[in-house]
Amino acid sequence: MAHRDEIIAFADELLDAGSFRDYGPMGMQVAGAEEVTKIVCAVSSSRELFLRAADAGAQLVLVHHGILWENEPRTVGPQMKGRLQALFDADLTLVAYHLALDAHPEIGNNVLLARELGIEVDSTFAGIGVGGRFADPTTIDELAERGRRAVDREPLVFADGPERIERGAVVTGGGARYAAQAAAEGYGVLVTGEAAEPTMMTARELGIHVVAAGHYATERLGVQALAERIGARFGLAWEYLELPNPV
Repeated sequence: MAHRDEIIAFADELLDAGSFRDYGPMGMQVAGAEEVTKIVCAVSSSRELFLRAADAGAQLVLVHHGILWENEPRTVGPQMKGRLQALFDADLTLVAYHLALDAHPEIGNNVLLARELGIEVDSTFAGIGVGGRFADPTTIDELAERGRRAVDREPLVFADGPERIERGAVVTGGGARYAAQAAAEGYGVLVTGEAAEPTMMTARELGIHVVAAGHYATERLGVQALAERIGARFGLAWEYLELPNPV
């Protein structure tokens, strides 16, 4: 058993959460039970997640995508009411880490996915992403297959870069807007989650590969690594709940 506030303070410090200007608050978003014996982690908040976390016997829910965002309404409508009711009924604490979890050099989404792809990370990219060199230059087909195995889904590939890729950049989630920056910095491929409408022509005109392996799918690793780290530090049980999303 561990105290809720000690867990959150540990995670805040580990991720250096205060250093990031994010689209919503990182750390605790909804307060629940003070004493925690089990953590449930997942990529994104939803009423279904909170109900399943309660059924799993958790007191704390750890997510990458929380329920509070700057560009969303400040009124509590039916959707928000349902989510909050599920949290309140089970006395669940909701904790969310967005950009800080993307960017962490050890347990962040970007560095973990880069390693799965065979990229030897040697630099940051676009503030929260990572870049590095392949131990052996690879083809786009080989890289796409690594991506498929890493995230368990078929990636969308714009194959417009070099025949042999020496360097790659990774920005999980909605990172397609960084394709031009990746090309300008000499990367042969950008691996991200979602493609945007302009991505195809950007890749074609700038001569860079873009691999879009799914926003949800590319952001599953970090939250599990964080839960594992918290569990080890406090001797807590933790469980990852999969709520598949094709986007």
